[in-house]
Amino acid sequence: MLDSKIEDVFHQRDLSWLSFNERVLLEATDKHVPLLERIKFLSIYSSNLDEFYRVRMPVLLALAKLSKKEKNHIALPEGLLTTANQTIHRHQQTYGEILSKSIIPELHNHHINFLYGMPIPEDLTEETSGYFLSQVLAFLQPVTLDSRKSDFFPNNNELYFLITLNAEENESVVILNIPSNNLPRFYKITKNEQTFIVFLDDIIRYNLPLLFPDEEITGCYSFKITRTAEIDLKDEYSGNLAEQIEKQLQKRDFGLATRFLYQSGAGEQVMALLIEKLNLQKANQVEGGRYHNLKDLSSFPVYNPALENERWARIAYPPLAKNQPLYQQIFKKDILINSPFQAYDSVLRFFNEAATDKQVEEIYITLYRVASDSKIVNALISAAKNGKKVFVLVELKARFDEANNIKWAKKMTEAGVTIIYSVTALKVHAKIALVKRKIATRSVYTGLLATGNFNETTANFYTDHILMTSHPGLMREMELLFIFLAKRVKPTDPKLISFNYLFVAQFNLQERFLALIDREIAHAKQGIPASIVIKLNNLEEKTMISKLYEASRTGVKIRLIIRGICRLVAGLNGMSENIIVTRIVDRYLEHGRIFVFENGGEEEIYMGSADWMNRNIYRRIEVCFPVFDEDIKKEIKSMLNLQLTDNVKAVTINDKMINIPTVTKGEVNQSQYRIYELLKSKADGEYN
Repeated sequence: MLDSKIEDVFHQRDLSWLSFNERVLLEATDKHVPLLERIKFLSIYSSNLDEFYRVRMPVLLALAKLSKKEKNHIALPEGLLTTANQTIHRHQQTYGEILSKSIIPELHNHHINFLYGMPIPEDLTEETSGYFLSQVLAFLQPVTLDSRKSDFFPNNNELYFLITLNAEENESVVILNIPSNNLPRFYKITKNEQTFIVFLDDIIRYNLPLLFPDEEITGCYSFKITRTAEIDLKDEYSGNLAEQIEKQLQKRDFGLATRFLYQSGAGEQVMALLIEKLNLQKANQVEGGRYHNLKDLSSFPVYNPALENERWARIAYPPLAKNQPLYQQIFKKDILINSPFQAYDSVLRFFNEAATDKQVEEIYITLYRVASDSKIVNALISAAKNGKKVFVLVELKARFDEANNIKWAKKMTEAGVTIIYSVTALKVHAKIALVKRKIATRSVYTGLLATGNFNETTANFYTDHILMTSHPGLMREMELLFIFLAKRVKPTDPKLISFNYLFVAQFNLQERFLALIDREIAHAKQGIPASIVIKLNNLEEKTMISKLYEASRTGVKIRLIIRGICRLVAGLNGMSENIIVTRIVDRYLEHGRIFVFENGGEEEIYMGSADWMNRNIYRRIEVCFPVFDEDIKKEIKSMLNLQLTDNVKAVTINDKMINIPTVTKGEVNQSQYRIYELLKSKADGEYN
């Protein structure tokens, strides 16, 4: 039975996520980060915040509404919405200061004039007006708001102006789109060895008299509306799942408004009209600045290698043996690919060789987020056309990737691939692939088990680990899992399938991890050194956190590397004083999941797809797996130790969810760079 005191000590998940996004924002303040990279971090922060309003804010608003109803046990923590809004407001003030006091002056020092909130210089107006008339005007669609019923519906996260006009003493209110989905958000002009970057918004503002020649423009204020991203599908359904999701996708941008972000100054009467006509009464009404959608800074039109990160050439590993198929190398020894440090070519080669190898009979794979131009899927299509039996489990409910996954599922079906869709209430988040060969009279298997998606695009900037193995026990259990997944049913009796090597969510994953922590607890009680190192994207689920609290109280030393949400409160006397939580934000997105248990000196290492969140443990199929190869275990530990001692990009998260910078002591250790150097030396034959 868990201690009741332990059960009550958890950070709030949404505030913890906002703490992570603040860490992203703070990367834009680091003078050691090249200038254009700092601008990218501003873009990432804005994009993350938009997703928060699309995904999490609808949940908070719904909970707030439900908690007010009588006979309802749902309760929203007191002041949560207010605290979240205040936190976001504080972050956005910081955002504005970073832009105005740091980024823009430094750009100016490099002869780049970013006209952020500044009038267009007179000597540029002829060119910008020409651009307006020849390129922009065709996309403008003004809509007049008045007392009559309006059919206008603003699209999700698109930009608009609210414009007030006077014509013969009659005031009117017009909504005008800012067509940043059709045209670049920024317009670049080079003149007299100076570069000027002008917002599309400001080009439209300046040229409004050309659009309204007979009226007096009395006000122009930008706004945007963010809508919920949830797709509503019942657990039981009839008909084709892909068709149902396609229909829901068409409705997504017409969902409930969760945020109305507006530039101040329009006046109460005009704002009331806008809110009424656009049905924004229930949305979070957030006063912002002159510009929205600053995620568009990702396309900031300046290219200067001196202001960007030094490029790290992808490490070619394992060495290419042209006369020896990859599967034969895997039979000899497990191979670990660490993206993006090491090239993804070997993963592509795994599927390419399988597609054309006459010995290959069957290929199985789970696909969660597919690259828009997926070489892996093209290899699967070729395999099917070459007579292989190809079974692909495509997760159609991967948020924001549904349409792309449906597109590829259709193409694979046309090629003869057997497509398996999960049931609507059960996501398959596992990242596994299995190839069956018939060599002489014997069936042999090779497989991939990964911490991240089989996606060669995200492999360029997500840190993940892909294990290539032919371990008989792992291969047998992967085949069993694929057979189960093909049935498209939720597990009702997990004991019907026995997994001894794999940890599979909804079968044995939570039970096995709890047992591993209990073993460390038992060792600590016996005076045997006991420790745990865990790296995750998110740590939310209360049972797992409570077990870590219990381990800490018995003396188990616990180090956690948590990129995003962390509901565990570290450093509390009598509860979690033996737990340290680290967060790393650097040029690559930390994405791998790794679990290390000291086990009295017989160390065990596991990796996999599963974060410790409610959805991953209870509502998804996830796969974690043991690492057996001693050289690979040593390599993983070396990478983890570099991250645990990072004194440049790592912060510790204290009991107030504050990101505490690591004080640099001794040799500088930027872990992502040091990992790259470590793996490079291995490829060069210098790593022992």
